[in-house]
Amino acid sequence: MPAEGATDVIVIDHPLVQHKLTLMRQAETHTQDFRRLLKEIAMLLAYEVTRDLPLKHEPIRTPLAEMKAPMLAADKKMVIVSILRAGQGLLDGMLELIPTAKVGHIGLYREPTTLTAVEYYLKLPQDIEQRDMIVVDPMLATGNSAVAAVDRLKEASPASIKFVCLLAAPEGIQHFHGQHPDVPIYTASIDEYLDDHGYIVPGLGDAGDRLYGTR
Repeated sequence: MPAEGATDVIVIDHPLVQHKLTLMRQAETHTQDFRRLLKEIAMLLAYEVTRDLPLKHEPIRTPLAEMKAPMLAADKKMVIVSILRAGQGLLDGMLELIPTAKVGHIGLYREPTTLTAVEYYLKLPQDIEQRDMIVVDPMLATGNSAVAAVDRLKEASPASIKFVCLLAAPEGIQHFHGQHPDVPIYTASIDEYLDDHGYIVPGLGDAGDRLYGTR
């Protein structure tokens, strides 16, 4: 459903998504459970973000009769781009549902003093101009990394871009859409605010650290 006052932010409030997100938020959730839950939520997010994929009707034969049945249009190609490193948790789940999608990676880290995004890696499929792009990163906090990633990815001229995250802060949404108003955001929750260190509150902590057990 669209967030109030923001038709370009889609909050996916399905009960299964919200339940699993609550489990992920809990400080006592272990790494293996956090990883599993993120993968499960990613599949549900992929279901919603691909809702507008075009279909065409192809002739098939069932055990009882011939019919024309809906199938994905063959010319509708997709690429999922993971913002390293935490984006990998969403990527894995989405590929379970969309196994034919190609994959790109962009490496960014947040400079701890200025919170600006610094790029260190980029690898994309060669036919990117023909593909609809889904950019994934669990947290849209300051929005600096998401803006930097989409700035760079637009240089490759994909057919379209959508941004998918687990949590978003109002500040991050404002910053992101100030730079990229044409890119819709799909998220499971818009949380309250950013703290002085750029973390989403109430949030769930550092998604990368919880995903990989590095803190």
